[in-house]
Amino acid sequence: MHEYSIVQSLIESCEEHVKTNSATRVTKVVIKIGVVSGVEPYLLESAFELFKEETVCDGCAFVMNIQKVKIECNSCNSQSELEKNEYCCPNCNGVDIEVLDGEEMFLMQLELE
Repeated sequence: MHEYSIVQSLIESCEEHVKTNSATRVTKVVIKIGVVSGVEPYLLESAFELFKEETVCDGCAFVMNIQKVKIECNSCNSQSELEKNEYCCPNCNGVDIEVLDGEEMFLMQLELE
C-alpha cells in the first residue's frame, strides 16, 4: 500500500514548512488527486488520519480535491474533462489527445498556525 509512504512524505513536507515559516503546527492540508494517479483517496485519508497523530499535523483538517482527467484534443483544439476513462475527445471522438490534468497528486495548500 503506497499510500502510507505518500502520507509519510506529506507529513515530512508539512514539518519542513512549519519549520521554515516559524509556525507551530498545520491546521489544514489541501491536496489534489487525479482520478488516474494510482492513489486511492479513501486509503490515503485513512493513512493520513493514522500517521498525523503526535506530529505537526495532529488535529488538522485534511481536504482532498478529486481531479477528473482533463484533455486537449489535437484534432479540434478543444479542452474537456472526461467523465469516463475513455481517452477520446467528447466533441469530435478523436483520439489524438494530450492529457493536461488528472494523472498526479499535488499538495495545493497548507494553513499554518
